[in-house]
Amino acid sequence: MLINLPNARETGMSRRVWITGLGTVTAAGVGIDPLWEAVCAGESKIRRIERFDPSGFASQIAGEVRDFKANKIVPKSYRKSVKLMARDIELAMGAADAAVRDAALISPGSQPDDERTYPATRTGCNIGAGLIAAELNELTYALATARDEDGQFDLGAWGRAGMNELTPLWLLKYLPNMLSCHVTILHDCQGPSNTITCAEASGPLSIGESLRVIQRNAADMCFAGGAESKLNEMGMLRQHYTQRLCTNSNDQPHRAVRPFDAEAAGTAMGEGGGLVILESAETAERRGVTPYAELIGFGAGQTYYPQGNSLEPDPQGRGLATAIRAALREAQIEPAQVDLMAPFGSGVPAYDRAEAAALRSVFGDALDAIPLWSAKPYIGNCFAGSGAIDLSLAARMIREQKIPARINCDQPIDGLNCATAEAGHAAIEHALVCTTAMGGQNAALILRKV
Repeated sequence: MLINLPNARETGMSRRVWITGLGTVTAAGVGIDPLWEAVCAGESKIRRIERFDPSGFASQIAGEVRDFKANKIVPKSYRKSVKLMARDIELAMGAADAAVRDAALISPGSQPDDERTYPATRTGCNIGAGLIAAELNELTYALATARDEDGQFDLGAWGRAGMNELTPLWLLKYLPNMLSCHVTILHDCQGPSNTITCAEASGPLSIGESLRVIQRNAADMCFAGGAESKLNEMGMLRQHYTQRLCTNSNDQPHRAVRPFDAEAAGTAMGEGGGLVILESAETAERRGVTPYAELIGFGAGQTYYPQGNSLEPDPQGRGLATAIRAALREAQIEPAQVDLMAPFGSGVPAYDRAEAAALRSVFGDALDAIPLWSAKPYIGNCFAGSGAIDLSLAARMIREQKIPARINCDQPIDGLNCATAEAGHAAIEHALVCTTAMGGQNAALILRKV
């Protein structure tokens, strides 16, 4: 049974929300500008992995963030805390810093000596996170000391001695809520804060949470988005066993990810963070800011598909279709009014076809005329960070009235409008960003040109 829940407009939460700052950390670099330049030029940033030796894995490529360290962007007084940051946390910190600068905000994290733009109690933070993979060099010695007389790992020995070889604060590097924890501390966010861990849907769901926080007048500004890195041996191994990675393009990494293409053979690992600044339109307008776009609709849905055992999606994409319909209903627009779509588009055939089925069920014949665009061929699957990166690019597309180059889709499936094409200008009034996640979580967001 499908239950239709009331949306924000129907419950009286009518504050308008603008996107005023975009912060991304991806394989293209730090900030939205280098990423925008790469996608407009059609330049994929997927390369052979350099952080560790990937030769033992069938897939050896990724959208790897290089030349980035959080201690370069945090104040000197906070640099000791970087020692307690897993890669995911560092990416979130970098994305937050980039978003603050892009929105021309003044916060304690960016300019501690100046008066801040928003009071701390009116600033919120909701960040999506994933399962943070522990680094092998921290675990190896501890595991080696937890062996029985035959040299085999012993759980009892691990509890008695092995765990004692880990630093006392070891766990603080790997708790998913530490992304939002560090961002809220550094930027003094004392408003509503939350962490959502729903795989690839984590970022868009967190953006939806921030939208609701501002709509109900619990804050005037929020950090929102997600970040994740699985680029270490543990994370890579887990993804290897899902059998979703492309293994036939190690010699041509830029051609590996082929969203919605008949020849798609899987996705590539990526790492990245995407945080956007959401502001109440009334307060943002008061400070004279020019928004990228207005966030006017949000929907979520869950697909239960036991036959897939969490490794295969519902072929009909029913949960994603539910999320999209809810977002359209809140936005008060018809499907044919959408001018651009940024679906997840991972390049995993089963997931792409499930997304295509969901889109077809909502948009019908109108789908054929709406251009689809995916960032995965450029930077890989950034998991919890992907949706916010997609939203950032969609917001930039609305401001620029331009669709970047579409690559690696020479044979679109199901008649989708996503074939390989150069960048070009387009009239974009409304854009849909939607995400489906491994495990069945789905989210959809609607943007409008201001």
